[in-house]
Amino acid sequence: MGAPMIEGERAGLLIVDVQNDFCSGGALPVPDGDSIVSVLNHYIDDAVAHGATVYVSRDWHPAITTHFKSYGGPWPAHCVQGTDGARFHPNLRLPASAIVITKGEKPNSPGYSAFEGHTPEGEPFLTDLRERGIPHLYVGGLATDYCVKHSVLDALSAGFQVNVLEDAIAGVDPEGSARAVIEMRERGAQVGHA
Repeated sequence: MGAPMIEGERAGLLIVDVQNDFCSGGALPVPDGDSIVSVLNHYIDDAVAHGATVYVSRDWHPAITTHFKSYGGPWPAHCVQGTDGARFHPNLRLPASAIVITKGEKPNSPGYSAFEGHTPEGEPFLTDLRERGIPHLYVGGLATDYCVKHSVLDALSAGFQVNVLEDAIAGVDPEGSARAVIEMRERGAQVGHA
């Protein structure tokens, strides 16, 4: 992994939507989505070792939502609340201290960004970050061209310093993912390995 990525309690690691439905055999698999799990585990270990806060976002869609094709949306049904597909990848080694950010619960909202989500206590993600005094986020997960991109752009808009962990993201569409990386860089994110 190279030099330590984390500046202790002043940083957060956000793992975006590494759920079964976005991995091999899932309802909406991201090509090579499984390949980033072991890389993310290294970043998780590093974050924990340096006292950083680990966040993990999840899609948590209702069975009936305008996000799904059967109700006029763009996607097949995925990450439906309480299903195996909505569970985190079984090989993702999340610490007990990880804070789950739930998003996409509203029937009329896609919930692409973790900043649309909330903690288990119902607090908005942004509020939790502010209360912990975290100005710097490291972001990895799925998918580069959707939930990773939207989360990163929202973080930048909110004034955070953002590092996108290029070796710990995977996208739905290669061209769309390349454009997403360019857009994140142009908006001020650092993209590379920590």
